[in-house]
Amino acid sequence: MSSLLKEEMQKCVFRPKGQRLEEFIEIESAQKRHFLCLSVAANKDVRICVVKYTRSGALDKYEMVEEWFLKDLVLLDGKNSDTDDPRFVMHFGTVHPMTAVNCAAKYSLARALVALSNSHGQRGLQVVNFDRTYIQPTSVYSNRGDCMVLMQICFYAFNLLCLTLCPAP
Repeated sequence: MSSLLKEEMQKCVFRPKGQRLEEFIEIESAQKRHFLCLSVAANKDVRICVVKYTRSGALDKYEMVEEWFLKDLVLLDGKNSDTDDPRFVMHFGTVHPMTAVNCAAKYSLARALVALSNSHGQRGLQVVNFDRTYIQPTSVYSNRGDCMVLMQICFYAFNLLCLTLCPAP
């Protein structure tokens, strides 16, 4: 489903502007359905935008309602890294609070922002209130997204199970 949605947004919103959609997450909104999207232009500028989705009969419509440059993003604040909280704040010239549909989407966006910031010669992105092990993997774990996060959690759970089953000396 998400790959079809990505293709549709690429065709309707980003390709006509000469941009390539890299990542998107659904964000909560009081009105209609909204997506927070990361795209790269031909000149390598990374853009962050909010796309509104509406459906009129059998016709899908995507409209870009806000847009910023990644180079203008001063801070990405995860609000509370100790709980499963999908809220986060992006600090540009002004503060933009947002809520992802779930915490996994929030971390997926943070990983993509950090990767794009590093790969497109931007300054290092300041990220606070996120669990760093899920955003910037160590040398043992490569950045392969949610699958690696799940494997890392399973590895820790297996180690914990082994420790609890070991006889006490």
